[in-house]
Amino acid sequence: MIERVDMTLVMAWLALLVAGLVLVSSAAVAQAGGADYYLGKQALFAAAALLLFFVFAAVPIRTWATFHRHCLLLAIALCALVLVPALSVEVNGARRWIDLGVARFQPAEAAKLLAVLYLAGYVARVGDGLSTRWATLITPLVWIGALLLLLLLQPDFGTVVVLAALTAGLLFLGGARVRDFSLLAVLGGIALAAAAVWDPYRIVRLVTFLDPWAAQFDSGYQLTQALIGFGRGEILGLGLGQGVQKLFYLPEAHNDFIYSVIAEELGLVGAVAVLGLLAFVTVRILCIARAAAAEQRTFAALVAYGAALLIGTQTVINVGVNTGVLPTKGLTLPFISFGGNSLLVCSALVALALRVQYERRPRRGEAHD
Repeated sequence: MIERVDMTLVMAWLALLVAGLVLVSSAAVAQAGGADYYLGKQALFAAAALLLFFVFAAVPIRTWATFHRHCLLLAIALCALVLVPALSVEVNGARRWIDLGVARFQPAEAAKLLAVLYLAGYVARVGDGLSTRWATLITPLVWIGALLLLLLLQPDFGTVVVLAALTAGLLFLGGARVRDFSLLAVLGGIALAAAAVWDPYRIVRLVTFLDPWAAQFDSGYQLTQALIGFGRGEILGLGLGQGVQKLFYLPEAHNDFIYSVIAEELGLVGAVAVLGLLAFVTVRILCIARAAAAEQRTFAALVAYGAALLIGTQTVINVGVNTGVLPTKGLTLPFISFGGNSLLVCSALVALALRVQYERRPRRGEAHD
């Protein structure tokens, strides 16, 4: 039985959990409560992630296929609830969290996982319909579009971009015709661009992204401080815990911009190592997905592809934002940034991929359980 578990993926996931604990404790040293407070909370989140990991790893993949429609309805309901003032918490003008007392629940993170299960179930159910009927292709776009609209109302543009990329990726892998996919991709890109410039603060972010040093003490402050951290780190870094950008210079040093802290303290070597570990997890999940597709386990393959797309896309966006390659968005670095919502969802995604691997068909000569 243990031979059917991808232990290299498990070890990489555990290494990221440990790295997250160490790096959060360093990055949060100047935050209210100090490093011990944030380390304690992140340790609790990691324990919860371990528990959720085992739960998702124990559930047969076919169970999620049965309830894939319910997953979408749950995602929409959760994202609608967060817009109710009496239930949600407003932070910096955004309503993205529901206060549970002991922690804050972010429906947008759960929606990512639920969207993977819905899209995988829908594509597996319609089969070749994506390549033959327009209506079959439009149906999931309407439902996901409703979910994206709720996210824009929060507002949470970063998650909108991630879910749009996820939807496009899974529909393309599911067999959507290139001409249809290309047309919808162009229309989707126009819609995202329109949403990006609809609010003044997004226009400011786009302008600042082009030349952050022109507004280094205003709208470009976060990005310029992040880039300073990269410059200070050089090849080997200043040493773990020795960075200064986290000392009230770099906002959200323990969260969205933790990769800049990594680069400052561990240098290019440490930054590449963390990125390499995240890339390894993504590639391993892609390999699991490809193997499931070769066995014609369509739903299982799409679930694994979706997990890889989510983790990979969020990693690319976070690192791109930290390095100034992409405009600033509020997205965490998977497994590393402080916070329980992203850690729980990303761990559940890894567990789903491992379950797909566990349920593979025994090769000739392998024993059956």
